[in-house]
Amino acid sequence: MIMITGGTGFVGNALIRQLSTLGYPIKLLIRPSKSSPNFPTGIPLDVAIASFSDMKGLRAAMKGVDIIFHLASAESSGRQAQLNLVDVQGADRLAQVASQAKVNRFIYLSHLGADNASAYPLLKAKAFAERAIKKTNLPYTIVRSAVAFGKDDHFTNGLASLLKLSPFVVMLPDEGSTLLQPIWVDDLATALTWAIDMPQTINETIEIGGPEYLSFKEICTLITEKMGIKRHFINVPPVLLRFFTEIFETITPNFPSSVFWLDYLATNRTTSMDVLPREFSLIPARMHQRLDYLKGESFRKRLWTLFAKRKRTITRWD
Repeated sequence: MIMITGGTGFVGNALIRQLSTLGYPIKLLIRPSKSSPNFPTGIPLDVAIASFSDMKGLRAAMKGVDIIFHLASAESSGRQAQLNLVDVQGADRLAQVASQAKVNRFIYLSHLGADNASAYPLLKAKAFAERAIKKTNLPYTIVRSAVAFGKDDHFTNGLASLLKLSPFVVMLPDEGSTLLQPIWVDDLATALTWAIDMPQTINETIEIGGPEYLSFKEICTLITEKMGIKRHFINVPPVLLRFFTEIFETITPNFPSSVFWLDYLATNRTTSMDVLPREFSLIPARMHQRLDYLKGESFRKRLWTLFAKRKRTITRWD
């Protein structure tokens, strides 16, 4: 059986669909919550409920589990405390329990740029999680992914809301020159799934991304073109944009950005473009080919999304 953490999130939903199509039995590990989980419809799932601090609950959840996909992250919350609790301590405790249960494989979804010495909390947290996994005797695969996009993501949908609601002018950090390598979520889910049957990925760290390097400004332009709107981009010092973001995060329930995202945009986030074709025999989709889900959404819907009550979920690259 395959257990997934973060399975109710954006990447998790895509991974569940892939695994289910191939006939794998799936168990979701979800934290205790008063809200209803966002389970994919029409897919049979086992569910285990336990927080990462509940070692007894984690041990019980391991029953019958052969492979773990660890996707859970607090990166969308914008809170340092949650990042330490979920990403760092969560990975450490889950890996310990999985090792004790003699799980056959532990596949962890990390970020390009993860580094113990990083100045950015999100990337440092990912590196600490990687280290916690490696120090066990688990057969692991760490996949450092570029930013994933697709329907219901936080990345392109968050940008679309900002662009739609901005009055003709949009602020970009450092002229929007940071290079990203967006990967379509179904391509990411396919790579994760295929890694199960690729023994050469065991005890390896693999960096993957999409088939093109795009500046942040180019991505914003693609999104405005897909939505049929025009915006003028202006350069704003990152420190000032961070200040504005912290303010709006406080007063706006669903502000579609976070200081963690600004950290991510502080430097280029790219890797070799031929990894998916070379290692996975997979030709990834270009970004402009997969943005049709952004068409036709009204100003009113974007405004409602921004000011509706926030549901802080623990998910992955969403």
